[in-house]
This record gives sequence, C-alpha cells and structure tokens, in this order.
Amino acid sequence: MTELEIGRAKRARRAFAFDDIAVVPSRRTRDPRDVSVGWGIDAFQFEIPIMAAPMDSVVSPETAIAMGKLGGVGVLNLEGLWTRYENPIPVLSEIRSLPANRATRRMQEIYAEPVKAELITARLAEIRAAGVTVAAALSPQRTQEFYETVVKAGVDLFVIRGMTVSAEHVSKETESLNLKKFIYELDVPVIVGGAATYTAALHLMRTGAAGVLVGFGGGAASTTRATLGIHAPMATAVADVAGARRDYMDESGGRYVHVIADGGLGTSGDIVKAIACGADAVMLGSALARATDAPGGGWHWGHEAHHGELPRGSRVQVGQVAPLEEILFGPAVVSDGTANLVGALRRSMATTGYSDLKEFQRIEVVIAPYGSAASSPAETPSAVTTTL
Repeated sequence: MTELEIGRAKRARRAFAFDDIAVVPSRRTRDPRDVSVGWGIDAFQFEIPIMAAPMDSVVSPETAIAMGKLGGVGVLNLEGLWTRYENPIPVLSEIRSLPANRATRRMQEIYAEPVKAELITARLAEIRAAGVTVAAALSPQRTQEFYETVVKAGVDLFVIRGMTVSAEHVSKETESLNLKKFIYELDVPVIVGGAATYTAALHLMRTGAAGVLVGFGGGAASTTRATLGIHAPMATAVADVAGARRDYMDESGGRYVHVIADGGLGTSGDIVKAIACGADAVMLGSALARATDAPGGGWHWGHEAHHGELPRGSRVQVGQVAPLEEILFGPAVVSDGTANLVGALRRSMATTGYSDLKEFQRIEVVIAPYGSAASSPAETPSAVTTTL
C-alpha cells in the first residue's frame, strides 16, 4: 500500500471519500425491474438495504413504523426525547425554533432530563404493535443500565452505537462493557459501531456481533473533525471493514458479519458507492431528515450536539424535500440525488449489469479526478490518514 511522507517522523496512506470514487459500467445492462435490492440480517429480511439512524430528528416511533412498512427498518434512539419526555412534541418544536447562538446550551439542558425505563417499554411496545421489526439503539455507556428493559420490551435488533465503539475499551474508573460476554448472553442480533478501521472492525466481529456499523460520528451534523481532529473518509473505511469481514469469514469457518455504512451518505450516489465498496446496507441520517414527515421538521442533529461536556455536533438545517415514501421510492421532483434513493440504487445496478447487492459489491471502482469539485453534502473529499 502506497504511503506518503507527511514529515520525517510521520508517514500516512491516502484514504478516499465517496466523492473521490466512481463505479464503472460493465458489458451488460439490465431492466431495473429485474434488480433485487433486498437485504437480510439474521432471521430478518428487508425489501430495501436502508436503516434509519437512531437520531431524534430522523426516527420517532411513528417514523420507525413507517420505515418498517416501506420495507426498511427505523432504529429508535432510546436515549432520545421519546424516552425522556412523555410528550416530546413541544420539545421538538422548541429545538427547531432555537436561535443559533442558544441552540447548543439549550439542547444540553433539554437532554439532561433522565431516560425513563417505562418510556422505553412504552415506545417499543408501540412499534411492536404495528407489526414491524423493532430496532432500538443505546450508547455503550447506557447499554449496561437499560439492556434488560429493552430485551423485556421485545426488541428484534439491538444496536450499540457510538462515535467509535471498541471491543477493548479501557477505563480506570468505570467497569467497561464486555461486548463478547454481553452479545453471547443476549438472545437477539446485535449491531455494533462505529468502526472505521480493519483492526477495530475485526475485533468487533470476534465479539459475535451480527453487524458492524462503519463510521466515526462524522455525518452532516457532526463537528468531530473540527473538535477532535478525527476523520475517516468513508469509501476507504467501508472497503477496509469489508476486508475484515472477508478475513473473519476465513478465520471463523464461514460466519458472515454484515457491514453497514453509517456516515457520509448525503445522496443516492453515496449509497451506491457504499455498497460498491462492500457495504451490505446503509444507515441514513440527514438523507431521511429531509423528509417532510421526519420529526426534525427540516432540522437535523445527533447526540453529539448536546454532549454535556464537549459537544461535537450542531443542529443544522437540511430543508424538506418530500414525504418519506418519496424520499425512498420517488417519483423524484429534484435531480440532486436527495429523492428516490432506492430507485437510484436500482437503476445504477441495472445500468452496470448487476442483479443483486452481493453481486454489486464486486463492481469495478475507479478514482474520480473531479471529486473535490463536487463534494457531497455529508462528507468532505479525500484525506490522508496516518498509519498506526
């Protein structure tokens, strides 16, 4: 692998964002109606490879139900407004109306309200009653405290999601979550992330996770790059984790761990490239926050925006494009890749001659010379990452 010299004491390898690459047509084309975009994890099958991110501006119980009925899965944030407030609607309205200079401070106050176990049970019961797959997320820090409540409430997919989730967290003051023991004892599939490197992902796969989220907390509402100096260009990150999946299959005698891209996915073209780099599915935040029926009402924020000590995100205005169903399936009335996401994926696969997602992961990818001139709304172009 080619390395660049930053200075005499540090070398780095080149890493690529989705805007730096492009997929290449093959000798065959297909009718888009003959293309399958179905995806499954463990015993659960979905018509589309899209998970709605556990963010209050994206997923409410109603949105999770709608996503399930549309063939995807919505992941409810169990540390969000729906588990802190009996009626979060006025709180959502306040967050949308906050002036920029007060937004961070006021959101810290709003999210200081404790998470309530009885509301976790009630929200998950509401989703289950609709007959869709129940998926919910906790941070690693809150998993020990609330996972029994979540399991008793009847969750189908459990997501442990943070900026960076490690299988080897070290702390002198608190007892770390033993992921391997936790996943072994849990009776539901667990998806864990983010991970942005081959080694980190391989360690998470060895814990028994059914899926690994590829990302670093670097979506449209994140300021992690500015506050912590951490950035993982997503095309390289997804390809690295897909490489870990391949090697883990050999190591484990054939156990397949799903790779889910989580970050840097602002347009339908980014989704196409994520799967081309090896992702089985994608987790979307800002792309779905643009829906007119999303709880954010045209605004988008993640848990990093209201961290009590070091906020690493902002409340950003993403606008409203169309209802959720049109965002996913069209018809699109805009040409910028923000609507008919599934239709665009299907057409890209058909244009390049592939019939399903697993086949499409083998498509030829090239480095695009025009990436820096047309960067995506969700990710900055290519970067150099230091070799550890």
